[in-house]
Amino acid sequence: MKQTILTITGSDGTGGSGVQADIRFIHELGGSAVSVITSITIQNTLGIQKIYDLPCSVVRMQLEAIINDLQPQVIKIGLLRRTDVVEILTDMLHRYKPRHTIYAPVLQSAKGEQLVSANVYGEIERLLIPLCTVVLEPSDLPIGPRRHGHANQLASALAYYLSLGEEVSDAMLHAQTYLKQLPADYADGKTRSEELYNQFLAELERYYDRYADVAFYAEQLNVSSRYLGQVTRRITGRSPKSIIDERITGEIITLLSTTSMPLKEVASKLGFSSQAHLSRYFKKHKGLTPTEYQKQIRYSNLKK
Repeated sequence: MKQTILTITGSDGTGGSGVQADIRFIHELGGSAVSVITSITIQNTLGIQKIYDLPCSVVRMQLEAIINDLQPQVIKIGLLRRTDVVEILTDMLHRYKPRHTIYAPVLQSAKGEQLVSANVYGEIERLLIPLCTVVLEPSDLPIGPRRHGHANQLASALAYYLSLGEEVSDAMLHAQTYLKQLPADYADGKTRSEELYNQFLAELERYYDRYADVAFYAEQLNVSSRYLGQVTRRITGRSPKSIIDERITGEIITLLSTTSMPLKEVASKLGFSSQAHLSRYFKKHKGLTPTEYQKQIRYSNLKK
């Protein structure tokens, strides 16, 4: 008879890892999962912006509520970022003695951010690991391409098969086999970043002659300016403002180089309040005024 599985880890709002992924994955296998949250991550598919670690007292209350009532015999432990939380978990394992405890180290995010300090991990090694039935190693993962939450999925699958009463070696084999059968894009954290970036470029092409502020384009795309900035930096390494400015200055150069349009008309055509405004903007981004740029063009043409 399968047992309830308790997952103790952080919350991942994207669902690609953390407690959300654990519960979904275990339920997909046919198991029953309950949870205790240690940290709340503020993140999206572009990465983690901030982490709030729950106070030890809150983690303890969650543990007591679940264990006293449901008495799970299989426990999976993931993200731990506080030494006092490591200590209460150690105390709980000593007192409660579940049949199986799996520790799946969560030390870095999928984007490479360090999540656990050396001091905390030192306490994990000293206090927690000796009490675990299984400590997952990178070598436990099936050979093949890695995806977001891959180690997390292995630990969840292992917990499920252990909850059926299997021996550790058999449960590990079944878990690894199950992971191999998953589609390559399972929970891979696919984002709409490229789609949004292309939409941004399309909106820029539509409005560059009227709007130069990031907030306008973010509003058109129904996202925050901050998120738009995350997307453009991830894809190009540049801010949305620099991309906007490049498009506008490029158009100014085109008009100065290929037409005889007076600067006043260029300014009006591109949404500047005055010729002086245009000149200040152009000099800020190109290092010289439109008039100076036109002189350079004429001089260059005479030399040909």
